[in-house]
Amino acid sequence: QVQFVESGEGLVQPGGSLKLSCIYPGNIFSDYPMAWYRQTPGTQRELVASITTRGHTNVAGSVEGRFTISRDMAKNMVYLQMNSLKPEDTAVYYCNEYPSELVKYWGQGTQVTVSS
Repeated sequence: QVQFVESGEGLVQPGGSLKLSCIYPGNIFSDYPMAWYRQTPGTQRELVASITTRGHTNVAGSVEGRFTISRDMAKNMVYLQMNSLKPEDTAVYYCNEYPSELVKYWGQGTQVTVSS
């Protein structure tokens, strides 16, 4: 089974920052666009940000200007720097290939909680 391992879980106050990390199977996904997604209970998983192998990025409107996705091809890592966090950013965050329609296996995700 393909494994994506997310880390960086945390509880932060509104306005705070957190950086998530994800290691992915480089032998399979080194040439694929990658993305961060998030999900809250009772809702569908949504796209947060994506990045191509050339470093071109896109972020959802709800996090634009606050979140930055990056990638280290040599280490098979994807990162999500989250600044100016809001309570509505609370969710389980997942990394995987992009687009989500291609995803076969999801990792455990990492919990981000924004609360005072």
